[in-house]
Amino acid sequence: MPLGGAYCTTTANTGVAVVVPDYPEERQQAMATQKPAPLAIKQLKRSDLVAQEIKRLITEKNLSPGDRLPREIELQAQFQVSKGTIREALKSLEVQGLVTISTGPSGGGTIVEVPLDRTLQFMQNYLFFQEVTIDDIYAVRQQLEPMLAAGAVPHLTEADFEALEHSIACCDPTQSQEDLVSQRREDVNFHDILAAANPNPFLRFTCELINEMIRQLIVFGNRTPQAEHRRFGEANAQFHRAIVQAARARDVEKVRTLMQSHMQDAASSVKRMKGRIQGRLILDADTLRRPRAAPAVSTAATAAAGAKRPRRRAAGVGAE
Repeated sequence: MPLGGAYCTTTANTGVAVVVPDYPEERQQAMATQKPAPLAIKQLKRSDLVAQEIKRLITEKNLSPGDRLPREIELQAQFQVSKGTIREALKSLEVQGLVTISTGPSGGGTIVEVPLDRTLQFMQNYLFFQEVTIDDIYAVRQQLEPMLAAGAVPHLTEADFEALEHSIACCDPTQSQEDLVSQRREDVNFHDILAAANPNPFLRFTCELINEMIRQLIVFGNRTPQAEHRRFGEANAQFHRAIVQAARARDVEKVRTLMQSHMQDAASSVKRMKGRIQGRLILDADTLRRPRAAPAVSTAATAAAGAKRPRRRAAGVGAE
């Protein structure tokens, strides 16, 4: 029966009344022939599809850094695409840090370990569009740095201890001839050395990301008194010495407690010094690291460490 421009009818199998709109006959015919709107599907470029297939090839063949991909001409035949498409796909993978490209008749891609610098740059540029504050950074540091330092203790070698002590000497205002910028940078290097010794790759990466943000993006107000910078540096050096002493004794819990106190003090100091995060994107030039001279290490210490040296950074201005 009609009901205000609609029909009320009862389904045969359930006896439930439903309301059916009473459209004009012309509209009903148009609706019957109308095709449903297609779902919005992102159309990938052919080179992007090839790049995905090359990633699949890397995974399926379990390729490692140093292994070569098939030559360009072989990839062309395998994927039935042009030379230009293959080169564009390889360039995309190079930008992602997965391969390096060589040219010539035997040119092609070689698998490489994704550079930490490149990964950090992507992460930092993502965070550029987020409202990250100093408080956010130090809230995370206060949770992660004690865990990182404690986990590193059993794995620290004599070479690591010498590097840590060298870092302390460079950042201590009472001993170092370095300028304040270099001292603050060395403060962060201390934490990078501990990170390099921690066996947890995800924790290590997260802390290195935070350290790089501190190094590249945190700045202080121009009116911050020099005495405040000096007090900050002296406090950092004292905490670092105590942490190294406890780590040499392999006292994991003491290292954890000292790092907790260190992070609380650092958070208060940075706020008092009016530290803030610069609103800028990280440039390729910012990620170039110029290794500075490492302290001399004895042959025995180097052998004990398996010739392992902590990474060095020398870019940007930061605070701890």
